[in-house]
Amino acid sequence: MSSEDGTPGTSGNPLRRELPEEVAAQAPAGAGEPGPPAAAPEPGGAPGLTGRQRLVKGLWPPRVSRAQLIVALLLFGLGFGLAVQVASTSDDDGALRGARQEDLVRILDELDDRTQRLEEEKQGLEDQRTELENSSDQAEEARKQTVEKERQLGILAGTVAAQGPGITLTVDDGKGTVESDMLLDAVQELRAAGAEAIQVNGVRIVAGTYLTDVGGGVAVDGNKISSPYRFKVIGKPQDLEPALNIPGGVVQTLEKEQATVTVDRVGKIVVDALRPAKQPDYARSSSR
Repeated sequence: MSSEDGTPGTSGNPLRRELPEEVAAQAPAGAGEPGPPAAAPEPGGAPGLTGRQRLVKGLWPPRVSRAQLIVALLLFGLGFGLAVQVASTSDDDGALRGARQEDLVRILDELDDRTQRLEEEKQGLEDQRTELENSSDQAEEARKQTVEKERQLGILAGTVAAQGPGITLTVDDGKGTVESDMLLDAVQELRAAGAEAIQVNGVRIVAGTYLTDVGGGVAVDGNKISSPYRFKVIGKPQDLEPALNIPGGVVQTLEKEQATVTVDRVGKIVVDALRPAKQPDYARSSSR
């Protein structure tokens, strides 16, 4: 049966008329027909590489530029510096970290004692100022304070003898391993603990004292002394002795050098080694 426009098989079906003409599917090429030629493998390459193998092949051997090498060296140097700094900080804190609870409590007590001494000194100066301001005879009060101050400065300068409670420190260096810097550490620790007068083997220790190594011993301000080193120290024994025995402190350092260290509290210490008063060459009093 034919449709009105003469197209067979489409009458009565308007949708059919709108569809394009069907195209018959082409039959696949026969087995005997030659196919397109296969792509030749790249020279030196292995055919059929997986994605992971191609990635590894692209990354190795590494191709490093000069700029990348410089950046890597800079980063390495920065990391090494940070590691050294952290290790140094850990070494400084190692003595406290490894200390026992009793030692830490003693260190804190020593710091509290130092703070208290500074507060007492501050209060004493304030009291002197108040006395000067309130005294009816300010000239006489000023003279008394001047005399007292001169006596105190004479003790510190080593020009006058002194006596009072304190400790004795004896360092027997039988091996000859104790050096001047170790004795200087002892002097500094004693000063920090409130020592007011110090002498060692008959030589007075003052603010300008220096210690050097000489053959067979140590020189204090050019005066040679030898082992055993005997320190006479005037101050509060309850502060001086613990300051020497703190973990990693003077006593432990000297004992590591195989020296024998003895610290004794004494009710009365006499420091009678004197230093001549030195007239300054250039400094003059500014008071008129």
